[in-house]
Amino acid sequence: MYKPNSLRQHLAAAIPDLQRDPDRLLVFADEGNVVASATASLSFEYRFKLNLIVTDYAGDADAIMVALIAWLKVHQLDLMANEETRKHGIAFEVDFNNHETVDISIKLELTERVAVKTSEAGRLDIKHLAEIQHMPAYADEFWKLYDGEKLLAEWRTPETTP
Repeated sequence: MYKPNSLRQHLAAAIPDLQRDPDRLLVFADEGNVVASATASLSFEYRFKLNLIVTDYAGDADAIMVALIAWLKVHQLDLMANEETRKHGIAFEVDFNNHETVDISIKLELTERVAVKTSEAGRLDIKHLAEIQHMPAYADEFWKLYDGEKLLAEWRTPETTP
């Protein structure tokens, strides 16, 4: 699976608190399923709930959410494009540790398509497929998110290929 690590790298680079301490971002793939058909193909799809936990976070939750949505628009657009998945595809919980920090848990319903093809030499080649892009690519390569004059997060436009 490439999406858990891709999202971890994106958020760790975008959020200043996570740049300083990336180990405060925990990533788990829960409730996973592999979906394959009864055809001759060995291709399949991963379906799982990705659980991101940011511990002892003193920043603005908006920074995490906007950077997350930017990544999702490239890697799992259906969480926003499909009315049913919009209702429950991005869930969160917040534990208030004290007056300064929180633990934020974000659960995402993700999929990854994996193509398995036989080459001319007879070997099996595997490729994780990028999401189909139904919207124009981002116009800018680099983004900065502000709340007034305070910089909350900054990131490069997420890559479309695994």
